[in-house]
Amino acid sequence: MTEPLAIARGLDERACLDTLAEMIRHRSYSETAGERVLAARMVEIMAGLGLEAYLQPVEGERVNAIGVWRGTGGGRSLMFNGHLDTNPVTEGWTVDPWGGLVDDRFIYGIGVSNMKAGDAASLCAVRTLIEAGVRLKGDVVLTYVVGELQGGVGTLAVVRDGPRADFFVNSEPTDLAAITMHAEAFPFVIELQGITRHMSKREAAVDAIMAACELIPRLNAMTFSDAPGPEHRGINRVHCGVVHGALGRDLHEWRPPQVADFVRIKGSGRYGPGQTGANALADIRRELDALEARYPGLKAHVAREDEAQRTVMPAFEVARGARIVRSVNAAYRAVRGEDQPTGAITPPGYYGTDAGHLYARLGMEGIVCGPGGRYNTMPDERVDIADYLDMIRIYLLTMCDICEVGA
Repeated sequence: MTEPLAIARGLDERACLDTLAEMIRHRSYSETAGERVLAARMVEIMAGLGLEAYLQPVEGERVNAIGVWRGTGGGRSLMFNGHLDTNPVTEGWTVDPWGGLVDDRFIYGIGVSNMKAGDAASLCAVRTLIEAGVRLKGDVVLTYVVGELQGGVGTLAVVRDGPRADFFVNSEPTDLAAITMHAEAFPFVIELQGITRHMSKREAAVDAIMAACELIPRLNAMTFSDAPGPEHRGINRVHCGVVHGALGRDLHEWRPPQVADFVRIKGSGRYGPGQTGANALADIRRELDALEARYPGLKAHVAREDEAQRTVMPAFEVARGARIVRSVNAAYRAVRGEDQPTGAITPPGYYGTDAGHLYARLGMEGIVCGPGGRYNTMPDERVDIADYLDMIRIYLLTMCDICEVGA
């Protein structure tokens, strides 16, 4: 039988690019009918390869695409996890977002980085092994889910009533780095209540907008006090993404000559495994106490605001010496001839991913590693062709190592 590395090097690159281009041409916007159409197509492809493939209900009309390539027995199993739903197209595109354009360096399309290239990579790795006549001892489980953009509702359906595996690879875009830790996300809202006066008496007012302008840079520079070490602290971050200031809690805007007495700030924080949201809020509260001291008469309030119908992504962590990490590192080295960047690398370390659910709810050992990232969620979203093809090769070698090649 041909050695796995030789199979990886002999990859049918054109077929792999065609598979990804077809996926891009499906308009699988999150929470639209298009994601179901793509899920059905993924099931059709997997079934055509001989996998046990089916649509798994998620919520409403939403479905995941699940495929299991059964092993001959006696090997460990490996799950690949990635989402099919995409963000909407923004302004500024210069190529067709759904065209699947391939040039001499990139493949373009909405969602190609986040994260259809990762999904296509695991599918093409399985197809390549099957077409080469390879049989593995352990099962390879493909979970192409929806709802990652709603906090991971698709993967939670897999957790509740889906296939299981010994290890997992989440294919979120990391530019092929091996991410061993990422943060948990928490949304928060801050309300600042000042004291209004007409602009002619501005000196007697407490301007909530001025206070907010001073507060926001301090929040955006924060890390949290319970970080157990530099790696955890390195994925701590706060960002204020919504600011609205005007008159009164209802934020009336028709009276600009009057000093604004109310500001509402919405933001998001990131903290690592073992850190807590309660401590993060306490740290923010200390900043607000200091702000109140600098602005006598100001009243500041902060609360966690978990949006309705959304699920918070838990933090994720795996030891650098874990079996799955060593396997992916070795596959990367075999393909690229150099050591793989590994750790709580940013920006992926700031992500929330479905790996958090598999880790927190099932206790699975896994890793986050996928193609794409540097051109993620931007006009002309694209993935380096070389990275995509090498990811297929790395996944293929990881499957052969973890699941073991049969006789």
